[in-house]
Order: sequence, then C-alpha cells, then structure tokens
Amino acid sequence: MTHAFALAADVANLPALERLIEEVSDLQSKLILVVGDRGKTGLLRALARRLNVSPINVGVKLGHRLAATPFSDRGFSTNELLREITDNGRDGTPLLLDNLEVLFEPSLKVNPLNVIKLLAHSRSVIAAWPGEIRGERLIYADIGHPEHRDYTRDGIVIFEPAQSHQGTGRSRI
Repeated sequence: MTHAFALAADVANLPALERLIEEVSDLQSKLILVVGDRGKTGLLRALARRLNVSPINVGVKLGHRLAATPFSDRGFSTNELLREITDNGRDGTPLLLDNLEVLFEPSLKVNPLNVIKLLAHSRSVIAAWPGEIRGERLIYADIGHPEHRDYTRDGIVIFEPAQSHQGTGRSRI
C-alpha cells in the first residue's frame, strides 16, 4: 500500500468514526476499539489532526515510566501511571491511544482491556486494539503465548476501518 493510498483510506474512514464517537458520548463507557489488520495508526493520526490533539503512544510513554518503576511495583503502578500520562488532555476531547502492547506484558499482572475501559468512564477513548476480532471475541496473541488474552466483545464498541478507498469503516456496538 502506498503512503498516499493509506492516507486516502484513513481520511475516508474519518466520518464514520466521528459519527461513532458522537453516538457513544452518552454511554457509561465511551470506549471505541479500532480493530483491523492495518490502518489503525493512520486513522488515529488522521483523527488527531482533525481534533488538533496528539495520539498517545502507550508503549513509549508507559514503557518509559515503567522502566523507572521498581519491578515489584509495576503491576500496582500501571493504572496510576497510565492515568497520569493521559490526564493532560483537553476536557471533552477524545483520548487517542495507540501501541497498547505493553499492557499485555504478563509481569504487569493487569487486565489490559479493563485498564483502558477505566479511562473511558470520564471521556471518550479511541484505542487501536493490537489484536484481532474473531466472531464475538477480541483476541490478543495465540493460545499458549504468555501474553494471550481472549475477551468477549459484549458491551464494547468496535470500529473496523475499511481497507480500501471505496468503502467506509463499519462499527459494531
């Protein structure tokens, strides 16, 4: 996929994602997971440009903070550190999260989906899910892998970006 085509696909998905953000604004959990093989980061960046915000690279930001945290305290500190990283946003502006893989580190002993769900009670959160959706399940890593997670998608709003310039993304609530 060329860079220009990728940008066109990202922009084509924006209106559908923006409508979905409006739809979830009244829900208790305002979490939207962007799920798909590709295009998630580009879509978050396109949305960030439209909203004049920066997406948060959770892997980099949280990884740096965890590296400075004693190993034995990391599991207890993860939620608090992530909240500190994300609290500097503007009120009413959606929080855009990318590169969530660090949350799946087994030594943290956290539930990655619950960690980001907690952030979505007070404001809209659009997060690029690093795994896949299989039927009604959100999957991260294969069975047997130490980071494997398998969640039901009940109550989770999913946005799947269209992979071509001919369509727009689809959402499932």
